[in-house]
Amino acid sequence: MEAMEVDSPVELQGGGIVQPEVAAVAVGQAEDANAPPVISDSGSSTEVEEEEDDEDNEGGQSAARVPPRLLATWAFSQRAVGRAAATPSAAQGAPMRRRLRQGLRLHYPSQTAAPSRGFPDFLLRAPAASVAEPESGSTTEGSESEDEAEGDENRTAAGMEPVNLASPAGPNLNAAIQHIPPQEASTTNSSSAADGERTEAQSQDGQLAPASLASVQSSHSEESDGDTCTICFEAWTTAGEHRLSALRCGHLFGFTCIQRWLKAQGQAAKCPQCNKKAKRSDIVLLYAPKLRALDNSEQESLKKSLEQEQSLRRKAELESAQYKLKLQVVTNKYGQAQQELQELKALMAQTGRSSVPSSSTPSASSSSASLLLSLSQRVDGSKTLQYSFSKGVLVSQAGGCRVLSYCEPLSCLLASQPSPHSTLVPGCGVKKVSVVNMKASQYLPIHSKQIRGLSFNRQNDSLLLSAALDNTIKLTSLLTNTVVQTYNAGKPVWSCCWCLDNSNYVYAGLTNGSVLIYDTRDTSTHVQELQPLRSRCPVASLSYIPRAASSSFPCGGIIAGSLEGGYFWEQVNETTYRPHLLPLEASGCTDIQVETESRHCLVTYRPGRSNPSLRCVLLALNRTPQQDSSQLPSCSCSPVQTFSAGASCKLLTKNAVFKSPDGGGMLVCAGDEASNSAMLWDAGSGSLLQKLPADLPVLDISPFSVNGEHFLATLTEKMLKLYKWE
Repeated sequence: MEAMEVDSPVELQGGGIVQPEVAAVAVGQAEDANAPPVISDSGSSTEVEEEEDDEDNEGGQSAARVPPRLLATWAFSQRAVGRAAATPSAAQGAPMRRRLRQGLRLHYPSQTAAPSRGFPDFLLRAPAASVAEPESGSTTEGSESEDEAEGDENRTAAGMEPVNLASPAGPNLNAAIQHIPPQEASTTNSSSAADGERTEAQSQDGQLAPASLASVQSSHSEESDGDTCTICFEAWTTAGEHRLSALRCGHLFGFTCIQRWLKAQGQAAKCPQCNKKAKRSDIVLLYAPKLRALDNSEQESLKKSLEQEQSLRRKAELESAQYKLKLQVVTNKYGQAQQELQELKALMAQTGRSSVPSSSTPSASSSSASLLLSLSQRVDGSKTLQYSFSKGVLVSQAGGCRVLSYCEPLSCLLASQPSPHSTLVPGCGVKKVSVVNMKASQYLPIHSKQIRGLSFNRQNDSLLLSAALDNTIKLTSLLTNTVVQTYNAGKPVWSCCWCLDNSNYVYAGLTNGSVLIYDTRDTSTHVQELQPLRSRCPVASLSYIPRAASSSFPCGGIIAGSLEGGYFWEQVNETTYRPHLLPLEASGCTDIQVETESRHCLVTYRPGRSNPSLRCVLLALNRTPQQDSSQLPSCSCSPVQTFSAGASCKLLTKNAVFKSPDGGGMLVCAGDEASNSAMLWDAGSGSLLQKLPADLPVLDISPFSVNGEHFLATLTEKMLKLYKWE
């Protein structure tokens, strides 16, 4: 290490005080203390003018009696001495001019005490090995102000470590170092501690500033990341050699940069970003004045999530509907089981009481045991529950009965028949059959020709809608037994039904395949006509499906069945209907019946060449979801179960699909002309449950319930038979 320079007065032997230098320089210049010495350092470009004051000989002598102290403490103690006495060099007005060695100034923390312009600060200079040299020709004049001293202190404290100084040789220098009064030592220590805290705070501030600057620069680089070449980190251009270009993998570079990159790597060239194989022919120039890519990856993922959520929601709604149906079935079975259990407990208690006093009566115990066995069989399952014949009622002696309907408010069945007194009251009407006493009560004349359809609404106002071949549909009040409204359709009417969503509208199926819509508030004519989709065959059956909160089939409308298929008229609003062709067989359809709650329909096909027997097909209605605004949703049906009967079907019979009285599913009942009976199937398993005999072919079937008891009525040309579920 080169010799250090100390800017402090040194006591000489002659009593004068001069500025101490390196030991060799101080001893050599002791004889000529009045001449201002100039010490030149190689490579120095900074000139500092300093004024030095001499001390009194008394101060120098007292300093020799002070115990040895550190060099830094001695340096600061000389400031107080310099204030009291002036040096001979200052008195003579000869300033000392020195050239300083280029480098950093190293200050100890104790050197930042209150500065004195009369005495120069202590400077310890060492060559700077790691600091860049200033530009050539630049000069800096150092003042002795307080701000400059503090700036030098921060720079030296952050850039260099403290240097251990060797004590200069010579007794005079040692004596001068020891010149520190005891009173000034405490003052120097306190000021040095305060200056050390200030220097530490300044060094912490100096460390925070580069960190914040680096964060700002990194954020700025992230923002401009998409506008610079990743090879040279320069902005690409729209023209020239460094124009925007891309590889086959899609990453962007400057043209010259990527070309040199691939050329340097040779055959094993790869993309600098993704390391995919690339070659010079893969470079594509992009003609974009300003390239910006909209990041829609999150939007696409949200769309996929929405579609997946919608599909899962539809599936969940379908499963929920199925589980609700199963829950209802289980609840009904549980209620019946609870009731039968109570009956069984009561019977067991009664049997136990009767067996104790009369143990000699085996007939009573045997009868109780038989009752207990029959009741236990009922508890075991629903296999023993079936329809049993209750009563038969003669409706028409001459025959001619056709359709059947049940009026719930009056608890009576209505069967169509010709007038029993054709000479007095010609035409056709209906006969009331009370289900309370199982007797026919009275006949109501309505139409002049055969009646083909009967229907009641949901308002329980006992208003009967009837359709006949006399080109009319009529509304008859069963409370007053009079016709209250007549509509002339102009053609024979084969079927009719009520609108279950709005009781002001009724529908009539004509012989030419059209469906007329009537408003009961308008007594003149029909309000709308629905033209047939295919052939103009008679509408043999007409049923209305009400709207429901069902995910599979939520819409409402009319299902019309003709001899050559069926179609569904979806009711969009009160005046708009959208047609949907049902995928049924081309011919042989005789009847379509609907179960409104489960949204199932029963289609009956007469025997043909491909199927030699009567078939009843249970279909489930469904609706495809709407894909977009241009494509409308379509309604269709899919087969669930097929039931086969006899090989004869000459009449247009009407069948029934309804809920099982025990709540365990649905039942299907259809007339079989070959055996003159009504066949009962389980819709779930497709198994034949019962065969209800009849004397003539069964033309119509109607299930109903009265006071919690379930019945099934079958109609032939003459008779009405009632069966009870037990």
